[in-house]
Amino acid sequence: MIPYTVNIKLAARTLTGTLNLQNKTAVDWGWQGLIAQGCHSSILIIDPKTSQTIQVLERHKANVVKVKWSRENYYHNVSSPYCLRLASGDASGKIIVWDVVSGTVHCEIQEHSKPIQDMEWLWNQDASRDLLLAIHPPNYIVLWNGDTGTKLWKKSYAENILSFSFDPFDPSNMALLTSEGIVFITDFSHSKPPGSAGKKVYIASPHASPAHTKPAPAAAPVPTGAKKALNKVKVLITNEKPTAEAVTLNDCLQLSYLPSKRNHMLLLYPREILILDLELSQTVGVVAIERSGVPFIQVIPCAQRDALYCLHENGCITLRVCRTTTTPEEAADPEQNVYELMYDLRSQCDAIRVTKTVRPYRMVICPVNENSAALMVSDGRAMLWELKAQQHLINSRNHSGLSPLYTPLSFCGSPLGPNQKRIQDLSLNSMIGQTLMAGEAPPPSSNQQDIQLKFLLTGLLSGLPLPPFALRMCPPLTTKNINHYQPLLAVGTSNGSVLVYNLTSGLLHKDLSVHSCEVRGIEWVSLTSFLSFATSAPNNMGLVRNELQHVNLPTGRCFAFRGERGNDEPPIEMIKVSHLKQYLVVVFRDKPLELWDTRTGTLLREMAKNFPTVTALEWSPSHNLKSLKKKQMAAREAIARQTVSDAEQTSVESSVISLLQDAESKSETSQAISAREHFVFTDTDGQVYHITVEGNTVKDGARIPPDGSMGSIACIAWKGDTLVLGDVDGNLNFWDLKARLSRGIPTHRGWVKKIRFAPGKGNQKLLVMYTDGAEVWDTKEVQMVSSMRIGRNVNYRILDIDWCTSDKVVLASDDGCVRVLEMAMKSASYRMDEQDLTDPVWCPYLLVPRAALTLKAFLLLQPWSGTFTMDITQVDMKSVLQDPELSLLQRCLLVSRLFGDESDLHFWTVASHYLQSFAQARQLGVSTAEGQAKSEGTQTSPPNHLDICHDVLCESSYFQKFQLDRVHLQEVKRSSYDHTKKCADQLLLLGQTDRAVQLLLETSADNTSYYCDSLKACLVTTITSSGPSQSTIKLVATNMIANGKLAEGVQLLCLIDKAADACRYLQTYGEWNRAAWLAKVRLNPAESSDVLKRWAEHLCSPQVNQKSKAIMVLLSLGCFYKVGEMLQSMRHFDRAALFIEACLKYGVMEYARMLRSLGLREGAALWASRAGSAGQQLMEELFQGEGSVPEAIPGEEGVELSQDSTE
Repeated sequence: MIPYTVNIKLAARTLTGTLNLQNKTAVDWGWQGLIAQGCHSSILIIDPKTSQTIQVLERHKANVVKVKWSRENYYHNVSSPYCLRLASGDASGKIIVWDVVSGTVHCEIQEHSKPIQDMEWLWNQDASRDLLLAIHPPNYIVLWNGDTGTKLWKKSYAENILSFSFDPFDPSNMALLTSEGIVFITDFSHSKPPGSAGKKVYIASPHASPAHTKPAPAAAPVPTGAKKALNKVKVLITNEKPTAEAVTLNDCLQLSYLPSKRNHMLLLYPREILILDLELSQTVGVVAIERSGVPFIQVIPCAQRDALYCLHENGCITLRVCRTTTTPEEAADPEQNVYELMYDLRSQCDAIRVTKTVRPYRMVICPVNENSAALMVSDGRAMLWELKAQQHLINSRNHSGLSPLYTPLSFCGSPLGPNQKRIQDLSLNSMIGQTLMAGEAPPPSSNQQDIQLKFLLTGLLSGLPLPPFALRMCPPLTTKNINHYQPLLAVGTSNGSVLVYNLTSGLLHKDLSVHSCEVRGIEWVSLTSFLSFATSAPNNMGLVRNELQHVNLPTGRCFAFRGERGNDEPPIEMIKVSHLKQYLVVVFRDKPLELWDTRTGTLLREMAKNFPTVTALEWSPSHNLKSLKKKQMAAREAIARQTVSDAEQTSVESSVISLLQDAESKSETSQAISAREHFVFTDTDGQVYHITVEGNTVKDGARIPPDGSMGSIACIAWKGDTLVLGDVDGNLNFWDLKARLSRGIPTHRGWVKKIRFAPGKGNQKLLVMYTDGAEVWDTKEVQMVSSMRIGRNVNYRILDIDWCTSDKVVLASDDGCVRVLEMAMKSASYRMDEQDLTDPVWCPYLLVPRAALTLKAFLLLQPWSGTFTMDITQVDMKSVLQDPELSLLQRCLLVSRLFGDESDLHFWTVASHYLQSFAQARQLGVSTAEGQAKSEGTQTSPPNHLDICHDVLCESSYFQKFQLDRVHLQEVKRSSYDHTKKCADQLLLLGQTDRAVQLLLETSADNTSYYCDSLKACLVTTITSSGPSQSTIKLVATNMIANGKLAEGVQLLCLIDKAADACRYLQTYGEWNRAAWLAKVRLNPAESSDVLKRWAEHLCSPQVNQKSKAIMVLLSLGCFYKVGEMLQSMRHFDRAALFIEACLKYGVMEYARMLRSLGLREGAALWASRAGSAGQQLMEELFQGEGSVPEAIPGEEGVELSQDSTE
């Protein structure tokens, strides 16, 4: 027996189709640059840049309801490499954590059996990045270790929890959206469950809440329509439970903290988005849709700019960018402007056609660059939109009445060089400049472009249509067709089209609209053409319209194979093409079969009326083509000999020669000789008939009586000397034609729907399909190899089967997927590195850890070669990375974006900003000794400030301005005594005493705090800096703080300009964030620097363990030396090396001494030698007692800095 070999390597894969309603929320775009999407019980991994599916994960038994990529907010090295980790939760309450590259499972988690409502990886502490928080319905939140699957803690709440959102600025704050309102938790920690039940607030629906009027003078004008609408949403958050008729709670679709500014949250309703300021619990902005507009489904707030991506019910994605408008109010005093947060519509993409089955589900945006969005549609499509910036044309400017958007003048955080290359659309913050503060004038700059934003559709992935499907794989690979073979799978669909997939890449090769009704079957007649048939719905006589089409793939040409026939006749049951693809049998339900010649398209025979009814039919693999070809060869030789000598003509008779010459000329016109082929079929009694076809003659052969043990025969398969019959009762009958033996085996699986032999010489495996699953049999040994059954090991029903290679099967299932599986038929994910992708994918996460880090080092710094070379990444990036103008800081930022490395990106954004601003200050002759921060005079030197999304890391002047703006906005929006009191408190802390007094005097006489507030107003106005009053107030403040009235004490200290003491008290009582805020808004640079340094020390302490945050704080203070030391101690060697290199370039560090203190002696020697005479002394210190001072070492810093970094 010749051993058969596997012919072509096809990866196991899944072609997916339409989504289930439960998959609606199961989509996530990770920092890794890939999109994960749930489709029934599988998870697709999509590469948005090339719009390819690069992995399908299969393990869940129920529909996937949530997927979440792990965050990349940690330092990457060989021990904690770039890896693709994904958590997915399904409708049965199971969570699986995947290693996506290999398709294997890290752990499986199960708590309850209800669908997972929400989950999120914790990203904020340096200790562990494996923690996963999940909501298990109805009301539990559980913290899991996502690597081992152990439960860390569990907490239940009073109401059903729908979703949660973490405060991006303070990880101990989170908000739960429950069925009744919002629960705010302020003591979230990974070490223990939240202690309290949280602060519960109720949301009154915006339409139902009564209009609250602002406490205002009686002479105020009647508010206009827009003002009325705003008054309506004044109070949304109340601590009392609203009355039943005033509330429809399930209206709120979504709650999210804004990542662009601290303490703001958005609530999404179908017709409006409300922006809340959480310090006041007050609405400060509304985005409403006019009556004819399309309602919202979802909104995603951006971090890089204060902007919102909104998804509407028609599948349109809109981008709204915030601007603060000030309109002088007529009645009020001229100083007080009305502040309003406006989100202007800046761009929108095309809508999709929404039908019963096609509707938008979810959108996700790229978290790294925030300038591309993907829309998931219920029919399995993924539409990839990119935001592009275009220059505004002069004549079309401002026809929309919006203020212009300007591009920033920097690239990757540094000012642009004169002829530097840049990528305009790199990220959202490189496309749009910073939002201007109220009252700021736009920078008068000539080369700042005024731009328009446009959405561009850059990719589209479409799935299979709705089942049922008919499958047929193209003829198998042979030695003859190996050069041009493509493994094509034809999938007939319910809408009449035939989709042809290339199984090497898994991509759609052709989509052909062939029929007008559901495709019932497909047979290939060559590697590039097939026949497919479809039958329409029967009329009242039971007759249908049959369509049998011949399709040529390269040209896409279709023609009706049976010509005019096909109207009003019994339906076609099956079509079978002979092994040599010469003949075609068409079997009808109540009509004798037809025999056609596939090469000429002619009808050879229509059987007589008394012909038996066919229940199953199969062509025999045996034929006489070889003997015919031998005869043909002999004849050819004879012809050749005949031309040589007439004498030998007698050896072959002239008549034969003329016949063969005929045949020759025919075969040259592609008409091959007609070989003899046979087919067998069974009738309703189970009798087997044998019929021979040769040319246009049809001969009836032997008949074999029925086997008593078999029921009605449903299907036949024949290969070599084995013939297999399957019946409606689940019996298989194996005939060995050579040995003349038959053996019946009852499978007890019910109706045998289909049986097919595997391709490949001597490969006697048989695929059997039943109503409830499938089996693979070995017909030589007559035993089952593998089996799959619905309910036992899969949860889908099988609709059709076929072999796609000698060892892989392809199954179509009722969940709308087509799966290519190993012979064992176990649903399995494949390894990504075995994939044969059409387009190359840029994703460092797919590489082995060392390769990814090598690539990163290669892209970042090549000090060993004079020019920057690269033969690797994408073309547009390539030119920018090779640009000699690109500075080191810009390169670091660009590479961290390329790698989707969250922690790198944050670090380099802040580092690059402060390195440049301190370097500028230094050039202006300001001393920046270590630790002593810049004086306020030079604060204006950097043209741009750090975005407000960095919160307390921003420059003090900018931060102060932002806080004042915010208080003004709060003041305009306040609507109750509580709000007014909070505003007055904030104003006192900010030092705006006059305004605070006005607010304090507003308290009405019947309020219990009337007396208190009046006295406080008197106190604030009469405070003098005389010694005795100061000391009294200080004494009172300290007593208050000691007796638990921290906020009041701090206010008093701020009144007498003792804000530094106030900060110290706040820090003592653990209010670190509040202290940092106060330091930023009230203290001079030196004092503020002290407070923040204390905070950094606190963050480094083992119980807090947020060193990465501490590093950010130190960067904003200019303590670069300390940052270098900390990076070194945390073993972040490459980041330390690059940071030090950058510091040196900007001249903000006594660099060589620092290297020496780190123990990098050769490195120190190198830099000292670079420093010329200044470094001479250090050189001598370094090499004391070693004789001569070495020569300057030529640029080998790459080697030097990595001396300690080899672990």
